Amino acid sequence: MLPLKFLRLALATSLLAITGTAFAAPAAAAAPITIGMIDGVSGPFANAGEAVRRNLQLAIERINARGGVRLPHGARPLALAVFDNKQGVEESLVAFRQLTDQDIPFLAQGNSSAVAAALVDAVDKHNTRRPARRVLFLNYSAVDPALTNEKCSFWHFRFDANADMRMHALTEVIKSDTRARRIYLIGQDYSFGRQVAKAARAQLAAKRPDIEIVGDELHPIGRIKDFAPYLAKIKAAGADAIVTGNWGNDLTLLVKAARDAGLALKFYTFYGNGLGAPAALGDAGVDRVRAVAEWHPNVGGAASDAFYGEFKKRYPRPEDDYVHLRMQLMVDMLAAAIEKAGTTDAAAVAHALEGAAYRNAFHQATMRAADHQLIQPLYVSVMKRQADGGIRYDNEGSGYGFKTERYLPGPATALPTSCQMVRPQ
Repeated sequence: MLPLKFLRLALATSLLAITGTAFAAPAAAAAPITIGMIDGVSGPFANAGEAVRRNLQLAIERINARGGVRLPHGARPLALAVFDNKQGVEESLVAFRQLTDQDIPFLAQGNSSAVAAALVDAVDKHNTRRPARRVLFLNYSAVDPALTNEKCSFWHFRFDANADMRMHALTEVIKSDTRARRIYLIGQDYSFGRQVAKAARAQLAAKRPDIEIVGDELHPIGRIKDFAPYLAKIKAAGADAIVTGNWGNDLTLLVKAARDAGLALKFYTFYGNGLGAPAALGDAGVDRVRAVAEWHPNVGGAASDAFYGEFKKRYPRPEDDYVHLRMQLMVDMLAAAIEKAGTTDAAAVAHALEGAAYRNAFHQATMRAADHQLIQPLYVSVMKRQADGGIRYDNEGSGYGFKTERYLPGPATALPTSCQMVRPQ
């Protein structure tokens, strides 16, 4: 007679043979396709970085809800990995090494043109050294024109209008503003801020040579806590309007200082429609603050309203209300390019993105193959008080929102490029 322990072993073996797959390990889930976001989610611009995270995450969730990215060997979900660069160049390069160590094929960054320029160089070098592990750079908001002109790269795609394109939209409005006579330029002291000032001078000289530039000031990025001294200079210069590319807290604090100084100035801004700026300016901004963007919540129409409603449902807190169509569009275009290429290989996906078109019920865009610059419509909108009834939606629960003042279709926003694209063999 067999000992009890052997009887138990024999019984277990028999049961395993009878049940077969009942004891087999479950099939492994498809490995996700990861997008590595390198941006500041701590420090003075953490709010901007977190806004990016929310927009990318919602776009990823939308792709995954439909079944993921369809590839020849089965669908794969998207995933987001966030690397905090504290808005610094050196920290960004460290984060990039971490990204490549993890074999993440897609890099997303945008909240600093200085960081973007360093990452373009790092990606170019990495892809030359490691052709089997190449990375594609998806830029959602670094708008220095050089990135799609003299410093263009096959591995870099920009999904935001560049600074010259945004300034073109703003100066089209300034051109018809008969009260604009004395303009003060103020911006952040890095490549982007300098380019904004350069573009403003050139375009205003061409479109409104009668306008006088009464000040041109650059300040340290992210380090000014009180803009009152700058507003004193602006007041002393007799300016009637400000043109600025400031973003994040540098914009919020600038408009707060204008409000506190009681200056009835017009603000022509790149980013005046979010991250606390409308609430900071309050009634003083109504009919005075203008912003340029590829979309805003009061564009109108059922499809646009549904898009905004989906975001609000996912992120209901007023302080999270900062929606970027371009960031969600970027994820959609990436997923479509991967599906077209049938692979996540960076070169194949890049070729699929070149010339790719995007279209939904309220927006359309094309990725220009010559320089990898997205061509899409731009809206210049003016700040309004929601209680006055002229707008449906406010920003961040502030009671203030924006109304379209000028619409430029995609072809009207396109500017020439000097890019001499070098494509891999």
